[in-house]
Amino acid sequence: MGKRIIPQARGRGGPRYRAPSHRYLCKVEYLPFGSFTAKVVDILHDPGRSSPVILVRTDEGKEIFHIAPEGISAGDTIYYGGEAKTGNILELSKIPVGTKIFAIETYPSSGPKICRSSGTFATVIGSMGDKVIVQFPHGAEKLLHPRCRAMVGVAAAGGRLEKPWVKAGKKLHAMMARGKLYPRTVGVAMGPSSHPYGGMKKHPKFKTISRFAPPGRKIGSIAARRTGRRKGKG
Repeated sequence: MGKRIIPQARGRGGPRYRAPSHRYLCKVEYLPFGSFTAKVVDILHDPGRSSPVILVRTDEGKEIFHIAPEGISAGDTIYYGGEAKTGNILELSKIPVGTKIFAIETYPSSGPKICRSSGTFATVIGSMGDKVIVQFPHGAEKLLHPRCRAMVGVAAAGGRLEKPWVKAGKKLHAMMARGKLYPRTVGVAMGPSSHPYGGMKKHPKFKTISRFAPPGRKIGSIAARRTGRRKGKG
């Protein structure tokens, strides 16, 4: 018998797969609905994120953390409402078509949930009925409530992936800080007793699997709606 495959082990849980949340700096959120002015107090690194965070302070003295946009610096002022300018937080219905946004709410007052990684952004491309259409970099479109809020601009640290790791140990420490398993061995490089893809000469014969498969077989595309290349996508 082989050992547990990684999806099984991750599902069972344990210290190796547990995120070290005690090391994370903060929770990013938005202020309640209203018009606010906030000053950027500091730009900080959070071990649990790929993008930096900014500490902002309102005129009333309340402090809160946001994902940092590209081009922001300490001492700048951001506004809840107003014009669609980098760093400002607006409702989707008030953001012009073609504007880049990030840290998007999934429903009003949910807080920033989508596009929070470094260098990511979405684009407002129009409206359909009482919904706003937002397009993501991979081409997918999502209909969102017009009162959902987002920050204008692009999440900072977009050049993160351009810097090489140079040494395996550097990447190991970075992965450990976020509770990620490293290094990983691909299934096709294993033996048949250790993984469903094992012993397939580097080319798995199947990539889709039933939703009701047992944990030891549940790998690849689980309960995929469709397979094959989409027409017109190249």
